[in-house]
Amino acid sequence: MSNHFTPIITLLTALILIIGCQPDSKKDKIEETTKEKDRNMGGLGLPRGIVVNSDDVAPGYILFSPTNSSSSYLINRTGEVVHEWKGNFRSGLSSYLTDKGSMFRIAQDPDFPLYHGGGNAGRIQEFNWEGDMTWDMEIASEEHLSHHDIELLPNGNVLAIAWEAKSEAEVLAAGRDPEFTPKDGLWPDKVIEIEPTRPRGGKIVWKWHMWDHLIQDRDPDLPNYGTPSEHPELLYINASAEKPEPMHPDTLIAKRRINRVHRNATTDSDDSDVYHLNAIDYNADLDQIAVSSYSLGEIFIIDHSTTTEEAAGHKGGRWGKGGDYLYRWGNPENYQRGDSTNRRLFSQHDVRWVEKGKPGEGNLTIYNNDIPGRPDSMNYSAIFEILPPIDTQGNYIIPEQGAIGPEKLIWSYVAEDTVSFYGSFISGAHRLENGNTFITCGPGGRFFEVTPDSDIVWEYWNPYRGDVREPNGDPRRVGDLPYTIFRATFIPENHPAFVGKELISMDPQPEVYLHPDEEEN
Repeated sequence: MSNHFTPIITLLTALILIIGCQPDSKKDKIEETTKEKDRNMGGLGLPRGIVVNSDDVAPGYILFSPTNSSSSYLINRTGEVVHEWKGNFRSGLSSYLTDKGSMFRIAQDPDFPLYHGGGNAGRIQEFNWEGDMTWDMEIASEEHLSHHDIELLPNGNVLAIAWEAKSEAEVLAAGRDPEFTPKDGLWPDKVIEIEPTRPRGGKIVWKWHMWDHLIQDRDPDLPNYGTPSEHPELLYINASAEKPEPMHPDTLIAKRRINRVHRNATTDSDDSDVYHLNAIDYNADLDQIAVSSYSLGEIFIIDHSTTTEEAAGHKGGRWGKGGDYLYRWGNPENYQRGDSTNRRLFSQHDVRWVEKGKPGEGNLTIYNNDIPGRPDSMNYSAIFEILPPIDTQGNYIIPEQGAIGPEKLIWSYVAEDTVSFYGSFISGAHRLENGNTFITCGPGGRFFEVTPDSDIVWEYWNPYRGDVREPNGDPRRVGDLPYTIFRATFIPENHPAFVGKELISMDPQPEVYLHPDEEEN
């Protein structure tokens, strides 16, 4: 009898410990629960498929990969799937169509070691139009793990972001405050450029490490000592640091039983992913790379024209600064030129340059996920468009004091009621040729197109989930966000990939998913 109840007791103990970490005020907890229930971020019970379709939309197609699926879909403007790529691993992150009709995407390696967390992947794959996998590269070892996003370069190479592990000793030796250092160390990010060697593998021909561009103010005897406010081109190693909260072993066991933690989680690694890059974009004219840090609430731009050796230092490259940050924006508290009231970005995703030939060319668009509401309202999401300040030579203007600009936005989209547009994680946005903006509100799998005046002219809710299972064959936990999409991409109908292709509705269409709670209704 006692053996029968042991797992239940352990689970209850874990839940009590989890609840004990919540705010003390019972009223606050009830109000927060009510808000989340009213928000319905997963869109459960709402109509799926097309809900708005007007004559003002840009003609084209939408590419996306359902989170729990090994397939990627191309749909038309009436919501019908016209093409499908079937893979052998769970995808659900970024996917890109090339001019020749092949599709690159991130995939989750089933047995990657060490790392864990949102956006984990470990593989980059390419499929031709017919659906054959033509390239597969594994980036999944104790050395590093690719995650979240990739970017295709004009020369055929691929940029990827990846975690790399630094031990507790290495982190402390770099000036990290021991109070903010988990026992398992940290996982700073790096950017790598891969030259594919088909059909498998590739050569890393360029790399940039976040770890090479730090500053610390704790100990003058340690490397990179200085005043962070005087060096915004470097990352303050204790920026946005929080005290790690080791997980009780029983809590970890209980969470594993109900699939609430990632496979490689330990009691001391929940806080190792301190920077969490979640997007990467490339500007060929500038030869610059933009990345987004979810945890820091900032976007950063670095120089890609450097050699790998220059990228590890502070000089060289087209812009003369080596691998140091050319530009950053969103949270000046990170470089000690402001406080929380000066912060502009919150858990943001999908930083992109507006492409050449599109309205706003050269500006940056950002999906600002989790903007705090007023005391009497809920958090909300917004799309920001900014123009970084530059001088006559094209260098970013970094003031000697104060926050890096701009102060004002070029354009933004916020729902009129704020409540109806909210996705606290994943998601994205990009500019279309007609001046509209295509938005993915990821948690609920909602795609929509808005005009410069913020009118919604097209809207679609993803009805697909897929059936990728755990390595042991068990179904993956459904939860209340079954339709999530990391990011969808609009592709114009005149895209070179479609030349000579017949894009007609597939028959039969992929099987739609119905959540158990929706079945009851």
